[in-house]
Amino acid sequence: MGTFIMVVYGKGYRFDLGRGKPQFSGTGLLVATSNPNGAQVFINGNLTTATDNTINLSPGTYTVKIFKEGYFSWEKNIKIQKEVVAKAEALLLPTAPKLENITASGVENPSLDPSKTRIAYTVSSQSVRKNGVYVLDMSNRPILTLQSASVQIADNTTDLFSQALLSWSPDGTSIVATISGNLNLPTTYILKANGFNEFPQNVTATLPSFQSDWQNEQEEKEKSRIQALKAPLQKMISQNFKIIAWSPDETKILYEASVSATLPLIIKPRLIGFDSTPEERSIKESSIYAYDILEDKNYKILDSILNFQLSPARGGINFQLPLSWFPDSKHFVYVNDKKINIIEYDGTNSTTIYAGPFVDNYVFSWPNGSKIVILTNLNNTNIEPNLYTIGLK
Repeated sequence: MGTFIMVVYGKGYRFDLGRGKPQFSGTGLLVATSNPNGAQVFINGNLTTATDNTINLSPGTYTVKIFKEGYFSWEKNIKIQKEVVAKAEALLLPTAPKLENITASGVENPSLDPSKTRIAYTVSSQSVRKNGVYVLDMSNRPILTLQSASVQIADNTTDLFSQALLSWSPDGTSIVATISGNLNLPTTYILKANGFNEFPQNVTATLPSFQSDWQNEQEEKEKSRIQALKAPLQKMISQNFKIIAWSPDETKILYEASVSATLPLIIKPRLIGFDSTPEERSIKESSIYAYDILEDKNYKILDSILNFQLSPARGGINFQLPLSWFPDSKHFVYVNDKKINIIEYDGTNSTTIYAGPFVDNYVFSWPNGSKIVILTNLNNTNIEPNLYTIGLK
């Protein structure tokens, strides 16, 4: 008897004394977590517990709010089912984030590498030997040394690298630096990203060959990634998706709909206990969506948030998309109306983390999600913009 009670209790059943005689009633479980932890959990407006805890609830849909002083609140409608564990996982963002500069010599044309751990940029405010191209490595630098974390890889003794437009090779080993010359005829170099380039390689005449090789490498890599998926998913993606970006853990896809269609169900029967936010399987051509491979869920990125069209004209050497994956693969960072926002990939909990001045769409996530990097002069037109971090923890 004791074993039976333990089993049914573990499944979420509880004694119900409100029907004249004791009997078991089925409940579901809500696991509430937050980062940082120690936040309050409100169920339908009632303070119920703290995060990192499990709550028994009768089946139904509940408004779950998670709040911690000094942070924006998190809120979502979550469906509770009998004998099913549902999750409320809140990333709490500070209401007063810390702003710190990580460069001091002026920064132009920053460009993020494919691994999203390094930023290449140019400096033109110093001497000939100090001007040029620099690389900031965000992957393993302690906070106390960030202002000296950049390494110079080219100076102005060979050419005016301080005026170059920069882009990365797909494998992240090289940087393409294009410098406009007389009569606007550009000169293009390939710089090795892991050390100083005493003799930069001029590839002006052979650049199309490099670009063709890189494009072929990218296409092969993308083909291999798709082929690793199950056949029905491969078919759905090939027929409906123009892939913009995979999430860092490659479990989700940000894409533009290539056609108007209804996405077929890939996982049958549907999974239980996962994100209960309503999805949208009827897609409209040219609209932007996020697809979750593990849950077979599809969410529309609101047009009011993301008002741009993908086209070759927007694929310039230095163009930054206004939407990018956050390192946790559960959120997006997007730039909208001169504000920087973080939103869950299912379209909920949109939070403005910074509304101050910054240059264009130069907004980069720190690899561990602890900061956002921006380019700004804080509206002081007398100084060159520099890279700053917005602390999120």
